[in-house]
Amino acid sequence: MADFMSHYAVPAAIGAVAFVLLLGLINMMRGGPGNVSQKLMRLRVLLQFIAIVVIMFTVWIMSGSK
Repeated sequence: MADFMSHYAVPAAIGAVAFVLLLGLINMMRGGPGNVSQKLMRLRVLLQFIAIVVIMFTVWIMSGSK
């Protein structure tokens, strides 16, 4: 379980945050609509929360597997 979390779940969560951040930056550089930027920012904040939960759960799992 710890291997799955540390090798797949954590990078997937961080990658999702980075992907949405890049989408927001591209939208902003192109001068896209503000409501799209706002939705992407809210999605990024939600994904950051999920990523932190996944990372903390992984740390907890790995500390208990010693």
